[in-house]
Amino acid sequence: MIRVLIADDQALVRLGLRALLENENDIEVVGDVADGLAAVEVAVRTRPDVVLMDVRMPGIDGIEATRRIVAAPETAETRIIVLTTFEIDEYIFDALRVGASGFLLKDTRPTDLLDAVRQVVAGGALLSPSVTRRVVKTFVDRPHRASEPHPRWSSLTEREQEIAALVAEGLSNDEIADRLVISPATVRTHVGRAMVKLNARDRAQLVVFAHQSL
Repeated sequence: MIRVLIADDQALVRLGLRALLENENDIEVVGDVADGLAAVEVAVRTRPDVVLMDVRMPGIDGIEATRRIVAAPETAETRIIVLTTFEIDEYIFDALRVGASGFLLKDTRPTDLLDAVRQVVAGGALLSPSVTRRVVKTFVDRPHRASEPHPRWSSLTEREQEIAALVAEGLSNDEIADRLVISPATVRTHVGRAMVKLNARDRAQLVVFAHQSL
C-alpha cells in the first residue's frame, strides 16, 4: 500500500486529490494539511511514502517543508512531488535542489498523477528530458546562480562526470548511450554510481548537483 500525504492550502484541491487517490486500491491517504509546518509535522508522524506538496503555502512554503522532510531521519525515504500552477515556476529548481523527486502541474490528468505517485515510489524521478531541459534553462538564467560545485564532485570518475553532465542536459539513458556509443546498461551503472557518490536521492537531484558543478 502506497501511503500519501497531501499538502495544499486550497481546500478544494485537497478534497479533489483525496477523492482521486482514495479510489485506488493500492493507495492510502494518511492525511491532508493546509500549510508547510503541518506538512512537516504530519509527515514525520505518519511517515508517508509520498507527499504531494504545494509550493505556496502559509507558515513555511513547500520548498522549506520539502527540505525539512528530506532532512528528518523519520522521513528519509519519503518522496516529494511538488505541485505547481505554472510549468516553469521560479521555485521548481529550489525544490529539486533540496530533494524533491520532481513536479507536476495542477492540471495534470488524474491518470498521470496516479502514475507519478507510483513511479516515485518505485525509485523514478518525474523529470522527462524536455522538462529537465526547461528546468536547467531556468537555473542558468537565474541571476544569482550558485557557483560552488558539489563537494564530492571530484570523487566521480571522468566517465561518471561526463555522463552526469549529459543527464543534466536532459538526455535519457538511451540518448546518452547513443552519443557515447555504449550500452544503456553501462549508462545506468554510471548514473547509479554517480548518484551514490553525490548522495543524490534520485535522477532529479543528480541533475541539480551536476549542473551546479559544471
